[in-house]
Amino acid sequence: MAAKLRKGDKVVVLTGKDKGKTGTIESVAPKAGKAVVGGLNMAIRHTRQSQTAQGGRLPQAMPIDLSNLALVDANGKATRVGFRMEGDKKVRFAKTTGDVIDA
Repeated sequence: MAAKLRKGDKVVVLTGKDKGKTGTIESVAPKAGKAVVGGLNMAIRHTRQSQTAQGGRLPQAMPIDLSNLALVDANGKATRVGFRMEGDKKVRFAKTTGDVIDA
């Protein structure tokens, strides 16, 4: 099945401690149903020092469930994603405005 949310999409968080915040998807794990959004759902990870990297308490963005994310449309509001055929190509579109997301 085609992905409704992809890497690089601008999304808004619907629930949780970061509710209402927006960010860009950095990576998606389709089998787990989760995505990492830059700067959101931050957690402190303790890392050991290595020859190349300094150790310590480093903030890291943790995965968020895809059901808790919604795409941001051209108006800056949360929208659901639909699919339709344009010519012979299957494209994603925003349900609120009807605009094609990726041309």
